[in-house]
Amino acid sequence: QVQLVESGGGLVQAGGSLRLSCAASGRFFSINAMGWYRQTPGKQRELVAVINSGGRTDYADFVKGRFTISRDNAKNTVYLQMNNLKPEDTAVYYCIADVVTRATVAINFWGPGTQVTVSS
Repeated sequence: QVQLVESGGGLVQAGGSLRLSCAASGRFFSINAMGWYRQTPGKQRELVAVINSGGRTDYADFVKGRFTISRDNAKNTVYLQMNNLKPEDTAVYYCIADVVTRATVAINFWGPGTQVTVSS
């Protein structure tokens, strides 16, 4: 089984920074894309940023220039550096990974989420 574990969430003042980490563990062949979503109460989960196995990145417009996604393939870990945080960034942040569990089979796995709260 594959597990994703996030860390790095917390409370920060507006303008501050946080760095989220998400490590994948378990039995699998490889990981394709990894990314971050976020969700606030009453709203749908929305994509924040994604990075493929080659390092190509894509960001939601509302975080461009403030957030940076990166990954360490040797550690099966994805990071989200969040700078210049705003109160509207407050949400539960979820890690997602497209994991190749056996030949030709890839499955999306989600982490349990980590709370990010930005105070004004």
